[in-house]
Amino acid sequence: MRAQIIILLTVVLSACTSVPDKVSPVSPFNLERYMGTWYEIARMPHPFEEGLSRVTATYSQNDDGSVKVINRGFNAEEQQWSQAEGKAKFVGDPNTGHLKVSFFGPFYSSYVVFGLDQENYQYAYVSGYNTDYAWLLAREKEVDEQRLEDFKEQLRTAGFAVEKLIEVQQ
Repeated sequence: MRAQIIILLTVVLSACTSVPDKVSPVSPFNLERYMGTWYEIARMPHPFEEGLSRVTATYSQNDDGSVKVINRGFNAEEQQWSQAEGKAKFVGDPNTGHLKVSFFGPFYSSYVVFGLDQENYQYAYVSGYNTDYAWLLAREKEVDEQRLEDFKEQLRTAGFAVEKLIEVQQ
C-alpha cells in the first residue's frame, strides 16, 4: 500500500510539471534576458489572482542558480497590494523555456514559455501544466492589438478556452 501511495504521489506531482498538449516550450531561451519585471497583459482566470489589477511578475537570480519570482497585484476591493514570492527552476535543458515554479514549499507547477520575442524579449506567452493557466506578459504596460490577437490565436490553437481570457487593467 505504501509503495502505491508513493507511486501515485509521484505521478500527480510530475503531472504538475508537464506541458499541455499542442504547446511547445521555446528554444533557445535565455534566462538572463528574461530577468526583470514583466507586466501581466492578459490571463486565464484562477483563484490566486482573482480581483487583481496592475499585476507584475519580477524575476531575479538567486545565489543557488534558481530564480526568485515576485508576483504583485492590486486588489481594488480591499484597496491593498497583494504579493507572493516563489522560486523557479528549469525542468530540463536550461536553453528551453520550461521551468517549474513553487509558491508553496516543495510543490511545483509548470511555467512554460511557449511564445517569446526572441530578438528583444519584450513579450512572452506562458502556460501552466494544462490549458487552465496562461498569461501574456510584456515589458510595457500595454501591447498593440495585433500582439493580443496573436496570443489569443495561439491559445485557441492549443485548446485553451479563449472566451475566459481576462485582459488585465494596468
